[in-house]
Amino acid sequence: MYNINLNQVKEIVSSIVADHTIENVAFVGCGASKSELYPAKYFLSNASKKLRVSHFTANEFNLDTPDWLGDTTVVISASLGGSTPETVKANAVAKAAGATVISVTHASGSALTKDADYSIIHGFEANYAAKLEKMGYVMALALEILQQTDGYDKYDKMIDGFGKIFDLAEKSAQSAKKAAKQFAEEYKDAPVVYVMSSGGSTEVAYSTSICLMMEMQWINSGSFHSGEFFHGPFEIVDKNVPFVLLMNDGKTRDIDVRALTFLQRFNALTTVVDAKDYGLSSVISSDVATYFNPLLHTAVFRVYAEELSSIRQHPLSKRRYMWKLEY
Repeated sequence: MYNINLNQVKEIVSSIVADHTIENVAFVGCGASKSELYPAKYFLSNASKKLRVSHFTANEFNLDTPDWLGDTTVVISASLGGSTPETVKANAVAKAAGATVISVTHASGSALTKDADYSIIHGFEANYAAKLEKMGYVMALALEILQQTDGYDKYDKMIDGFGKIFDLAEKSAQSAKKAAKQFAEEYKDAPVVYVMSSGGSTEVAYSTSICLMMEMQWINSGSFHSGEFFHGPFEIVDKNVPFVLLMNDGKTRDIDVRALTFLQRFNALTTVVDAKDYGLSSVISSDVATYFNPLLHTAVFRVYAEELSSIRQHPLSKRRYMWKLEY
């Protein structure tokens, strides 16, 4: 089941490479959208032998614009509502420098599309799989850029993965509700929640912390890479200190396992969302499964966040400052 139009992605990249040499790819966004760009950045950084690949929060891109930005650069920007001011400005900055801009948004005709050479409009509301479309489209763009510039020997396996991940993620999310209710009961009064992961899911942990916990639930939170856990953060581990570990099914799994072993050793309050439990590498080729962890983690933990918001009687849409003040 494809939730994204791979032909559209292929046509966009073909159009770009017909007129430009691509040497640089920059992923630019803010908040959740920035984090949803990261799996594509992670993939392309690892898989490409030639491309310079970068990932920016939008205002840093605007204020400390890279010297290499120009007509050999593709800028991929994302904003759910298409109106994030910093990201809209980033498109203008990129265009002024001669870069090619691809914008990925849920809002057709939004400000984000104004300075974009190409726009992709994705779904969101229909179900948990639809909430992955932004991330999926950006990953598909990264794959197609790699294929049409360097070539990629695992291209067909990645395409096959895109054909399976959305259905797997939806089924996984639907099956997670019992575990999510248990999580909500155990964490509803937590004063702070720490979140960690590795590999492509590193910034799923980040957005879980800054968006689902801090923004949407007003719960103090922090996030860090599982590999960095033993270089500072593990000092706060004690009995019943709350952690969430998004465990990968793929190349970085051993990093997550090491962190989990330590958490269990000291009886920390630990919730594990393990992509292996949902059969990721049994559905998608083990050669590329590692890159699809973020989509699965995002879908499943959305259910956890919904259950937490329900038991706390604090809707995920509730805000104090965002969209209500000038800031």
